[in-house]
Amino acid sequence: MRDVLEDIAGWYASGQTFGLATVVHTFRSAPRPPGAAMAVSPGGEVAGSVSGGCVEGAVYELAQSVLETGEPVVQRYGVSDDDAFSVGLTCGGILDVLVEPVGPDTFPEFTEVAEAIRRHEPVAVATVVAGPGRIGARRVVWTGRASGSLAPGAPHAARLDAAVDDDARGMLAQGLTGQRHYGPEGERRLDDLTVFVHSFAPPPRLLVFGAIDFAAAVARIGKFLGYHVTVCDARPVFATPKRFPEADQVVVKWPHKFLDETRADVDARTAICVLTHDPKFDVPLLEVALRTGAGYVGAMGSRRTHDDRLARLREAGLSDEELRRLRSPIGLDLGARTPEETAVSIAAELVQLRWGGSGRPLTDTSGRIHADTP
Repeated sequence: MRDVLEDIAGWYASGQTFGLATVVHTFRSAPRPPGAAMAVSPGGEVAGSVSGGCVEGAVYELAQSVLETGEPVVQRYGVSDDDAFSVGLTCGGILDVLVEPVGPDTFPEFTEVAEAIRRHEPVAVATVVAGPGRIGARRVVWTGRASGSLAPGAPHAARLDAAVDDDARGMLAQGLTGQRHYGPEGERRLDDLTVFVHSFAPPPRLLVFGAIDFAAAVARIGKFLGYHVTVCDARPVFATPKRFPEADQVVVKWPHKFLDETRADVDARTAICVLTHDPKFDVPLLEVALRTGAGYVGAMGSRRTHDDRLARLREAGLSDEELRRLRSPIGLDLGARTPEETAVSIAAELVQLRWGGSGRPLTDTSGRIHADTP
């Protein structure tokens, strides 16, 4: 929904009820992940995509039908047959799509959800997609409160809602979107009821240290990949918003001091790129970085620079286990030369580590292209 937010917020504000199609489950090589969304206005305008084009026509027609009936539907789309005009996924994947009417009467919390997404505040939307009860029943979960019910009017609703609240907050903390299964009273060992939890966690953070041309390219591609980008350097003449217009934040401070002051915000979704390749910046910064919970710590430099850096870090007291976390030289081996090519190399490594890819050309691999989320 994040991709279509501005379009549907306008429709909602004008009092319209629109059709919202959301991918709630995928199998094999589905083209888009759970959470991908497509919206259809009452006037037939379309925003977003659930499959990159394979089944959009069928989903569009289903959304129009849902707007007429007012009843949510979960539809499965699978492999297409040999007829090029049939509806299906030529990639061989399967996806389940929830299509529901959304408007002021059906989703009263929508405005609050949209505002939370814009402010990068964590919020999750839990929706019943299978099992007894009402398909489309919804509960919105924030960090400290919740609204709505997944079993309105049922005697066991409070227990079910409480179980989903706990799971939704855990998924928010990890930035996860997906399905969870419950018994009628919230029992996690049963699978009578299937609930899709759409997490709108704050975007992952990309901390880029070193206000150089390589950093500008990394900031651009990081923003393109959906990161909240911070550029930090101790030199005010170089660390300016004008030089880094794509960055969300430009900080003038000694890198290691800034990271130490903000380490509470560093988590497994944080990527740290050290591009200064100057020992007086690198070593104290990496001392801090390698002892945070960051999911990625990479440092730019030649192999000679890397060996010298490791020696200095060992002298500073870092263990071999801590040093094994360092991705250096940074990026995948693409033969990159320019700042832009180097940024692609770094971004490729981030994507590879996020999804568990091999980093090899797809022509050299076999089997499924999209593996299960690691």
